[in-house]
Amino acid sequence: MGDETRAGPAFPVDAGALAGACILQIIPELDAGGAERTTVDVAAGLAAAGARALVATEGGRLVGELQAKGGHWLRFPAASKNPARMALNVVRLMALCRREGVQIVHARSRAPAWVALGAARRLGLPFVTTYHGSYSGRTGVKVLYNSVMARGDAVIANSRYTADLIARLHADQAGARVRVIHRGTDLAAFNPLAVGAPRVEALRRAWGVAPHERVVLLAARLTAWKGHRVLIEAAARMRDRGLSDFAVVLAGDPQGRAAYERDLDALVAARNLGGLVRRVGHCTDMPAAFRAASVVAVPSVEPEAFGRAAVEAQALGTPVVVSDLGAVPETVLAPPDVAPGQRTGWRVPAGDAGALADALIEALSLGASARDALARRGRAHVEANFSLERMVNDTLAVYAGLLGR
Repeated sequence: MGDETRAGPAFPVDAGALAGACILQIIPELDAGGAERTTVDVAAGLAAAGARALVATEGGRLVGELQAKGGHWLRFPAASKNPARMALNVVRLMALCRREGVQIVHARSRAPAWVALGAARRLGLPFVTTYHGSYSGRTGVKVLYNSVMARGDAVIANSRYTADLIARLHADQAGARVRVIHRGTDLAAFNPLAVGAPRVEALRRAWGVAPHERVVLLAARLTAWKGHRVLIEAAARMRDRGLSDFAVVLAGDPQGRAAYERDLDALVAARNLGGLVRRVGHCTDMPAAFRAASVVAVPSVEPEAFGRAAVEAQALGTPVVVSDLGAVPETVLAPPDVAPGQRTGWRVPAGDAGALADALIEALSLGASARDALARRGRAHVEANFSLERMVNDTLAVYAGLLGR
């Protein structure tokens, strides 16, 4: 996903509640991803409210943006999962918190959350967690490891689906401390009026897309649960049904998964889709990417804890087709939950290449009036429920409440 630098919006926060406070967020790395993007957005909101926004992390693509928006990067070995090093990191983090005058510690990933929990409890500091993902846990040991994300004095769930997951798996730890704060989208950056034609055309050229080709975009890191194989199979069905003027673009960082890259390339070759499906790597301009697409696919085969790509695409007025599981019903309105004329996208059974192909064809077949109406509904849905301002202000309200105890 993208890491483009964005000029953040103004946050209508009561500056008096957080002015002068020192809040530390801890995350393994500040690279591409929803948790990383949210870390930077919340840091920008803290800075705008007059607080000191610290982020303890290894580093990453978003460090420059963090600093540009008023946050402070503290290099910290937060990615370590080695138990001995994690124990040492507790001592290191305690020293850091004392030195910087930290008043709240907010963890956004499991390994550093155990470190943060140890440090916060020993220092008597409020501890906040954000449960960002549908963490797998089929054994007692893994459930225990995941449970740290439910042990905060405040536990933020990024969707109602995630909140239900916490209640089911970690009720003893979380209790009544869970608060749903949907991930926010910068509606100024993800705005069709803000994305000029030159940006879109430059991206299409970089992707090797011909002027007449309509883009079916899957924007996600290259990992099996994101459903790349399902989309490739759907593309073969679309071609077999006579569609020829489309290109499937897989935009995402492989993150070292060379074997998965080879598997995808082999599947593309086996389905004779070499001219239709292309991998383009990491994309730094996601607003332009979603604007360049005729339809965005989110064919995940495991539950999405939120589904950022679908929300950002709707904000730009681009049709979306998503798997009907996880938090998707909260982000994409579709029958049977709403009437066909109220839909903001399509939801299909996970792993069903035929249903995915049908929905993609329907989306590509929309007339101009129907597409414009869908775009307006999608934008209004995001504005009402998933704005960046709402997410940041709700998070800062959690901090203010803990400081006021």
